[in-house]
Amino acid sequence: MNDKDYKILLVDDEPDILEFLGYNLRKEGFNISTAQNGKKAIEIASKIRPHLVLLDVMMPEMDGIETCEEIRKIPELKKCIIAFLTARGEDYSQIAGFEAGADDYIKKPVKPRVLISRIKALLKRVDIASAEGDIISENVITRGKLVIDRERYIVLKEEKEIKLPRKEFELLELLATKVNKVYTRDEIFNKVWGEDVIVGDRTIDVHIRKLREKIGENHIETVKGVGYKFVE
Repeated sequence: MNDKDYKILLVDDEPDILEFLGYNLRKEGFNISTAQNGKKAIEIASKIRPHLVLLDVMMPEMDGIETCEEIRKIPELKKCIIAFLTARGEDYSQIAGFEAGADDYIKKPVKPRVLISRIKALLKRVDIASAEGDIISENVITRGKLVIDRERYIVLKEEKEIKLPRKEFELLELLATKVNKVYTRDEIFNKVWGEDVIVGDRTIDVHIRKLREKIGENHIETVKGVGYKFVE
């Protein structure tokens, strides 16, 4: 896919930032849309179905975390990449962002060339998903009373649906693909977040904890000093 084919939605309540980011990304050939608040972002995203949403955290009416959560609820946007671009660099802000379903968390200020590089790294996932086509999306993983539907991005436990943010779903999907295979932390980072994406050390631990709360404590085992595995 060429850069001009990628649709990017920029969301920030500061017009100057939208103008600056839009200018630099349009120079790279990206198709850019903008919104100045979360509610408008959801409306636009539903219409244009962007490949990537670049989202500020602190905004009026609806903040970036809530906006991310709402976008993740829209079935047509389940494969949309969401990255936060914000001056909020605290650990708890980053954790909240990833728990809401974000794919990346980029701190301001950031040089345009660095930002463009991060965006291109994130958009590689769109190409990978397109290349894999429907082979993966048609698969359903069944592990005991747990069913992971890759096509609809839903998880069923004893026929009751469990709602998972995107990254929790992808982490569960990875672990459940091979029962008893130990995935190292590096493998998980690379396969779920991408090796070009920088996330905090606690990110995996937070997602594992959330998964255990939702699907049960007995499905994911910690292999001390190595990583995690799925057990039936």
